[in-house]
Amino acid sequence: MGLFTQKKVPLLGLDISSTAVKLLELSQHNGRGGVRYRVESYAVEPLPSTAVVEKNIADVEAVGKAIRSVVRKAGTRNKRAAVAVSGSAVITKVISMPAALSESEMESQIQLEADQYIPYPLEEVNIDFQVQGPSENSPELVDVLLAASRSENVDDRVAALELAGLTCDIVDVEAYAMENACSQLADQWPNAGEDQIIAVADIGATTTTLNVLHNNRIIYTREQNFGGRQLTEEIQRRYGLSVEEAGMAKRQGGLPDNYIPEVLEPFKEAMAQQVNRSIQFFYSASAFNNVDLVVLAGGSSSVPGIDDLIQERLGVETVIANPFANMAVASKVKPQVLSNDAPALMIACGLALRSFD
Repeated sequence: MGLFTQKKVPLLGLDISSTAVKLLELSQHNGRGGVRYRVESYAVEPLPSTAVVEKNIADVEAVGKAIRSVVRKAGTRNKRAAVAVSGSAVITKVISMPAALSESEMESQIQLEADQYIPYPLEEVNIDFQVQGPSENSPELVDVLLAASRSENVDDRVAALELAGLTCDIVDVEAYAMENACSQLADQWPNAGEDQIIAVADIGATTTTLNVLHNNRIIYTREQNFGGRQLTEEIQRRYGLSVEEAGMAKRQGGLPDNYIPEVLEPFKEAMAQQVNRSIQFFYSASAFNNVDLVVLAGGSSSVPGIDDLIQERLGVETVIANPFANMAVASKVKPQVLSNDAPALMIACGLALRSFD
């Protein structure tokens, strides 16, 4: 099974993060205004804190149970899914190959030469490739994106899906799923993203991932250990609550008056610093020294006022990601709840969109 296999049947986009399983199902409709998508079903199911550690599945059964539960919650009958592995679990390399080769000839040649590019024994990895287009260096060559991940990263996800009665059709890479979801945001961006440097900061529970897009293609990715769990832990410590109670209070409110000035505001400042630091790393690693727009994704970007604070601190226009802004919504999906969760559903959205490649 490939990392980029293409299928036409609508797939469930399943984002397995360190704290939750997020499911999204889309359908595609051709109308007078062109192609439109509709959100058919979606749900989020929390995971036990030991189930996924540093983006690796540590407890396949617990994840399988959560997937079964999220499918039931969403009320979908669909049994085929797309999942993603994190960028840190994947080695990608662009190589040039003769344009005249057929796909099967390319596959044979890649298998022969793969050990040059991949530092693991080949029997321990899943490899896939995708032709990107003509090479700039020579018209006789094409650029081929090679992606490899250790088999256990892929196998654990497939096994968790199978425990929930689902079939895994696609294993993607989180960064490419994010790039795919950004296709639904581009019309909200200056110049639709063309000739623009867009920094997408995905701030999850434990990890902040910065993806930088140029011409709507990812040119840089970096992960840092920082996320919303730090706020949860501070609420726990400060108010003597359990993890569950702290998480609930964070979402629903009801904390003492000193919560906002003494706990939430310092966390927002720390978030702004992390985003700024990630962008500074990008400048030092690339030929660029500015970004045109900052897009906030991930669960932590729903902290009230964080977009205004980051815009003020960085001096760059900052917006919150909502890939569903131009989508229709099925009657069983509550639009307000979907809108609140939208920034955290970017990867699930990118995976669900793979149905229509």
